[in-house]
Amino acid sequence: MGPMKSWDSWSILFRFLSGLWFIFAVIWPVNGLRPLRQRPRSWGDEWLPLGKEEHELGPFSSWNITGTYRGNWKFLESANSSSKFPDFRNSNGNSILELISTPTKITGVHYVQGIIIFHDVFDNEHDVRGAQIRVEGVYIWPFRQLRMVANSGKEGEFGQEDDYLLSNPYHLLGVFSSQVFLESPREKIWKRKHSPIYEMEKHCNIEIAAQISRASSGKNDGDQDKYYLEGLMESPSVDDDVDCFSPMLLNATSVNTEVYYNKAVNYTLMVTFISFLQVLLLIRQMEHSNTQSGAAKVSLLMIGHQAIMDAYFCLLHLTAGILVESLFNAFATAAFFKFVVFSIFEMRYLLAIWKANRPNMNNGENWEAMRRELSALYSRFYGILLGGILVMYEFHKFLRYIILLLYSFWIPQIITNVVRDSRKPLHPHYILGITITRIAIPLYAFGCPHNFMRIEPDKSWCICLALFTGLQASILLLQHYFGARCFIPRQILPEKYSYYRRFHQGSNRAIDCVICMTTIELGQRSNDCMVTPCDHFFHSGCLQRWMDIKMECPTCRRPLPPS
Repeated sequence: MGPMKSWDSWSILFRFLSGLWFIFAVIWPVNGLRPLRQRPRSWGDEWLPLGKEEHELGPFSSWNITGTYRGNWKFLESANSSSKFPDFRNSNGNSILELISTPTKITGVHYVQGIIIFHDVFDNEHDVRGAQIRVEGVYIWPFRQLRMVANSGKEGEFGQEDDYLLSNPYHLLGVFSSQVFLESPREKIWKRKHSPIYEMEKHCNIEIAAQISRASSGKNDGDQDKYYLEGLMESPSVDDDVDCFSPMLLNATSVNTEVYYNKAVNYTLMVTFISFLQVLLLIRQMEHSNTQSGAAKVSLLMIGHQAIMDAYFCLLHLTAGILVESLFNAFATAAFFKFVVFSIFEMRYLLAIWKANRPNMNNGENWEAMRRELSALYSRFYGILLGGILVMYEFHKFLRYIILLLYSFWIPQIITNVVRDSRKPLHPHYILGITITRIAIPLYAFGCPHNFMRIEPDKSWCICLALFTGLQASILLLQHYFGARCFIPRQILPEKYSYYRRFHQGSNRAIDCVICMTTIELGQRSNDCMVTPCDHFFHSGCLQRWMDIKMECPTCRRPLPPS
């Protein structure tokens, strides 16, 4: 019995000391916290569901709530009853929270700062996509309570923990895509100064009380913890007792950055694969038009247009890689392949087409003139490239219409086919392959509901882009199989030279075809004989194969019209 009593005494003493440690180490510092802001009534205490069971009040393991949270907001009332800021007419919308949690010297308390972005706050008349508020506060992790207020520091300043936001790919790519696809920094500053949120920050306090809980993880979430935030945001007025707007419910779930990182990497793999396919299609097309006559049928503007598009994609992915350091290798690889496509293959094909349209400059006598024209060609190309960047920056709000204009790259070839009556200038595989690979990236950015760029899907715009590009490809295929002018009424077509025209036959003598060196029987009127405008006779098959190589007479070297 003696040892048992001794063991019970030690057990009671151990429990007593553990209780004292918990009181002094956890409960005492928490109860001694000074309120974030003094106000006559407590905010959120009556709403927060504090657990009363013993295991809910015990010492929990510390949760690191640093990360990105996506969710929605909703007014408690059906409509905002604010008299000071009636512009908050929408009753609900989406929200994004960027939080940084760091331990403090007080046990059980973490210092939290971050950004809350409220989407769909205003009506379209304000043209404001969201309200961004910087917040700071404390996270009392034994009770899973988060208390935050609007940051009292100067706008644009953050503490030392801002390094997390600079290294979080979800945050950085969201900022990058919003500035590229949604609005420019200049427009963002102007809208902020002219938005109701700018005045609200001067006259209102913003206070948030939230509860943190662990959310159930899905199969694709991996080992990363997932948290759920639910709270209440209030905004009492600084000047009087009238609230700036009705209390607002917030709920958000943490974003698994590993899944988001994998999405970005998979996107770059898709871009790399698309670039590789475009290289193969370009090689196929270059083999299809490897003669001077075949290259001259291809539109110089069409290839230059596509080269400029690939240059833009190269710069875009390279900028994203520089901005997001953790994804630099992935985006740099995609940018490199786009650079290879436009700088090596498309520029080489561009020069081949340019030389094919200037057969007189292929000899060394006109080297100076050719060098001047080449300099002018490169100057126009890079001038249009830089000018397009300035246009997209100045007219950023019309970016989607500009993208539609960029995707009219088949139109120059369609017009060239009609004007020159060209026969099969492009390979059908090239037409279909380039059309599909070109629209893949914008359809992902503006059509995929779970894209990593955080762009809201626009199905109507994606349908317009697909129909517009598909219509161009369909016209090219019709021209390939039924003739370049098959869809134009014959009444408005210009007069076309006929190689099977009637000719004056002085005698029934035989003439040799200078291509195959065999006799042409002029006495037999058939489609086996073709006559050039310079009155030279050839076999039909011989001259057609010759014109696929050179559009000049084999006898006198005069230019030949299209057949």
